[in-house]
Amino acid sequence: MKLLTNLLAVAGLAIATQAEAQVTFYENENFEGRSFAARGQVDNFAQYGFNDRASSVVVTRDRWEVCPDAGFRGRCVVLRAGRYPSLSTMGLNDRVSSVRMVNANARVEDNRCAPAPTTGQITFYENDGFQGRSFSTSTEVAHFQRRGFNDRASSVVILRDRWEVCEDVRFSGRCVVLRPGRYLSLAAMGLNDRVSSVRTVAWNARVEDHRYAPAPVAVYDNRRRNNERIYEANVTSVRAEVSPPAQRCWIECEQVVPERSGANVPGAIVGAIIGGVFGHQIGGGRGQDIATVGGAVAGGAVGANVGRSGSGTQSQDVQRCTSVPNQTQPEFWDITYSFRGQEHRM
Repeated sequence: MKLLTNLLAVAGLAIATQAEAQVTFYENENFEGRSFAARGQVDNFAQYGFNDRASSVVVTRDRWEVCPDAGFRGRCVVLRAGRYPSLSTMGLNDRVSSVRMVNANARVEDNRCAPAPTTGQITFYENDGFQGRSFSTSTEVAHFQRRGFNDRASSVVILRDRWEVCEDVRFSGRCVVLRPGRYLSLAAMGLNDRVSSVRTVAWNARVEDHRYAPAPVAVYDNRRRNNERIYEANVTSVRAEVSPPAQRCWIECEQVVPERSGANVPGAIVGAIIGGVFGHQIGGGRGQDIATVGGAVAGGAVGANVGRSGSGTQSQDVQRCTSVPNQTQPEFWDITYSFRGQEHRM
């Protein structure tokens, strides 16, 4: 029982130390792997089994001087409160051997300070697909009405950290935790046009799986960091891929000439007989014969046209179609560029 009590006391001390820690080092980048927390100066990390192992760090408060050699020697860098996902940008990855707090009144030259630490950032958009008006914040917002954005957000981009978005003001109502990434639509989580407050989630806070939103599309923070080198790549071709042309059809009312039907044979025969009878009544002798033949021909012509359509026009619906180019946004861009003598495509 006494042993159990001692173990609980040691565990409680460790938890309290972690909670009060002002600087925490991590073995891997992005605050992953084993960690080592300090509340005061550490002359030599070797005493804690963490020498030349730190790759990222979180400074809870105050300023801290980190050095590559024990006893605060070597090229030391001053870190301000914030999150440093990688120490490689300041040349200290796997090279920290000592750390101490900088006096609040001490003046520190700018060249001794590390690049500004990262802060969480979230951007809300009025429409799906990151369209329309937007607003960004790196701090909690208890009421979106103050930003003129209450119940307006439809999509969101998160660059860093985890954020809790809530449908009511002051982080009440139904809340969902979002991880870094691109959320094309908030409708999937039932929050479209319903977000009223947002705040960051503590880096060491444990979040139940059911509180997380569906996994987002990955996002890359492409802003230039302090003293980060820029390389130029020559773009050789850019091609927008869009959907194939669409077909547009419509109905027009047109005047058309109806097709004539064939000759009315029975009518021609009857007409010829009747015409011959009438022609036989005219004149006498050879004149009578000629009149009979003429009457038969004329009667046959008239009879042949009985029942045939006239030469006029009539209205008829006609379908017309044409191909029109797609006016929507490109589905993607096909880009070819040259970098250091090698061609790349994305």
